[in-house]
Amino acid sequence: MRVSVLRIGHRPERDKRITTHVGLVARAFGAQEMLLGGRDSHVEESLADVAERWGGGFHLRSDVSWRGETVRWKEAGGKVVHLTMYGTNLPDVIDEISNCGCDLLVAVGAEKVPAEMYQLADWNVAVGNQPHSEVAALAVFLDRLFLGRELEGEFPGGLKIVPSPRGKQVLYSEKSEDPEPPLRKEAEEIGP
Repeated sequence: MRVSVLRIGHRPERDKRITTHVGLVARAFGAQEMLLGGRDSHVEESLADVAERWGGGFHLRSDVSWRGETVRWKEAGGKVVHLTMYGTNLPDVIDEISNCGCDLLVAVGAEKVPAEMYQLADWNVAVGNQPHSEVAALAVFLDRLFLGRELEGEFPGGLKIVPSPRGKQVLYSEKSEDPEPPLRKEAEEIGP
């Protein structure tokens, strides 16, 4: 199953940090790409830098038409999930979504989402029925979709953190810009 995240209604001066975080969560939690309705060089550069340094194959496509991308996605046989606090509760539909056997376009809004999106979506899904962040909604949705396995994913060709109860351990790949030899391990102790 291929998962793409569609960011609707990005406002460059107001949303650049949140939209960047939507992209970071999309990448880290298993999506292959983010589609951005608009252009924002800050978001584009930040996500490209993370993908380059940290590896994996995450892509960003900017200046897309949310409506056009949604219609094309559905015409190609994919399904659309719109994350909104007004939808069906996530626990009630996650099994149906997980078992659809198709590619998913996960839409998250910035400004008020056009009413048409609610009609085009195959599922309008609420991650709780209270106001909170679209970043949190996306993280929870992807975690439930992938049953937590996305947290074990590998991102080839980039930096890798070695889990440790204390300290920082980083493996540098051949692609990273670190001047030391490839796969050098760096450790820094933290705490008492």
